[in-house]
Amino acid sequence: MSKPKLIEQFSAAAGNVGAEVIAVDSISAAANFIAGKVAGTLLLPSFSTGSRFKLKAALKKTGVAVEVDNFRAVAEQAEAGISGVNFAIADTGTLVLESTAEDIRLATTLPTKHFALLDPKKIVADGIDAVKPLRQMHQRDSRNYIAYITGPSRTADIERVLTIGVHGPKELFILLVPGISDDFLEM
Repeated sequence: MSKPKLIEQFSAAAGNVGAEVIAVDSISAAANFIAGKVAGTLLLPSFSTGSRFKLKAALKKTGVAVEVDNFRAVAEQAEAGISGVNFAIADTGTLVLESTAEDIRLATTLPTKHFALLDPKKIVADGIDAVKPLRQMHQRDSRNYIAYITGPSRTADIERVLTIGVHGPKELFILLVPGISDDFLEM
């Protein structure tokens, strides 16, 4: 399947489960989008593409309150978290990220909003195509924590009524940023 078709399929599938997929052309444009959605604190854990593209500086330039330390103390009150993505699966709209670092887990599960930065080149068609990068991730570190994120948090545990945001973010924004990384082992 061609890349434009994969992006289209991924965007539709992610949208069907409640995520918002936004195409931007740079980290600066991503920071500007985030600034328009966040009034409180944003958790910014360390991840390689964020560091390489100076995401912290770009966010601060827009006026976003960025927290990079002490996540345990501030995560529950933070409005949003941001992360990179190792890769995504088009047919389900799923993000896959290596989340062994506690700060990544806190930033992607406790705040009410999650912003995920994804290079569109890292979208695979389906679970079968995900096997190779998953094997590579486990070969690099067999004891890592891999998160699969498909839309905002949802549960029907409470009287079988679908509820959004009980076990994680109520809103998921997937920012497609071309050129940030085509390496499936890098977030």
